[in-house]
Amino acid sequence: MVGMISIYALAAVGMSMQFMMIINVLMTLYVVGGNALISRFIGQGRKKRASALLYSLAILAVVLAVFVSITGYYGSESIYELMGAEPEVVHQGSLYFKIISLVIVFIFIDSLLYNALSAAGDTKSSLYIKLFSAGLNAFLNYVFIFGHFGVEAMGIEGAAYATIISYIFNVVAYTFLLRLPKSKLHLIPIMRLRDLKRVWNVGYVAALDRGISSMSFLVFVSIITAYGTAELAGYQVGLRIEGIAFMPGFGFAIAAMALVGQSLGAKDKEKAFNMGIISGRIAYIFMGSVGVILIVFPDDLVKLFTQDSATILVASKYLILVGLAQIPLAIMFVYSSALRGAGATKTTLKINIFSLWFFRVIPSFIAYKMGFGIILIFIIMNIETLIKGLIYWYIYQKKTWLNTKI
Repeated sequence: MVGMISIYALAAVGMSMQFMMIINVLMTLYVVGGNALISRFIGQGRKKRASALLYSLAILAVVLAVFVSITGYYGSESIYELMGAEPEVVHQGSLYFKIISLVIVFIFIDSLLYNALSAAGDTKSSLYIKLFSAGLNAFLNYVFIFGHFGVEAMGIEGAAYATIISYIFNVVAYTFLLRLPKSKLHLIPIMRLRDLKRVWNVGYVAALDRGISSMSFLVFVSIITAYGTAELAGYQVGLRIEGIAFMPGFGFAIAAMALVGQSLGAKDKEKAFNMGIISGRIAYIFMGSVGVILIVFPDDLVKLFTQDSATILVASKYLILVGLAQIPLAIMFVYSSALRGAGATKTTLKINIFSLWFFRVIPSFIAYKMGFGIILIFIIMNIETLIKGLIYWYIYQKKTWLNTKI
């Protein structure tokens, strides 16, 4: 729907997702460490301890969100300018992100509760909540962006309002869920600093990993931005469509993180290892199948988002290339998540920094400076994905990560 406003609006919203990657760094501080510890507590049968930890993490999330909201609201325009976006993209982007910044606290809490319940083994509740939320978001986009049912058309600002209302709904729904007796977790108002310290010991490394990775992606997107708005919009559209393939990978990555952590909590290392293997196999079957669709029907998929011919050309070529990389991408998703579920965040940090910079960012920058086209950038990205997938497969098979202490 944003693509129907203008190519500038499409590029602006796409770039905002890159900013959210930076914000995700702070969420990683409590999400990854919290997941690892909550899943172990559940595996040990200590539901009350896990619920007390969830309460402590919620307080931490609110505090962090306040600082992010202030920064995002007053600094959104400067962030777009630093990315090298065209003036109209900067204008559209700042309109969008200022509104999003007002509800960062709901985004932080939503992420915490979604991940905590997943770590405890409850993914079905989130499924129902997110299904309704996605439908609500789509309906409100239709109403607010284009102006229907007596509402004035608001363009890109309408997209932002639709998004924040859906996040508020998520948090309200999760809060209601946690109050139910049958819920796997509750909010028990007990602060355990010792557990927060254990979360920090895992989380700060994961946050550093996510931070450096996010900066790497921002540099990578800046290289693509330098090619022009059509190339940037094409990349962003292709990335959104690739999300169709991402979803099974993310789903089974969450499964691997939860089941590995719970198995280690129950002191069953063999089961922990096998949970990652099984999750990985299912993920690469699903993602490989979707990859075939991306290769065979790229133009038809892109035309659902935009009718701009230059954007369609770039996005279609992107989809064909990434369709070839879905299996190693699935391995990377699941095995890296399994390692994080075990608390082995230092290992994932080293792999991600080395791979992203030496196999993606630096080669892409050299290719751009030498005058090669955007397609070579996409090829370099795929080669980096393949290499990283092989590295994770090798590390996972060694099994040394099973001995990680939290």
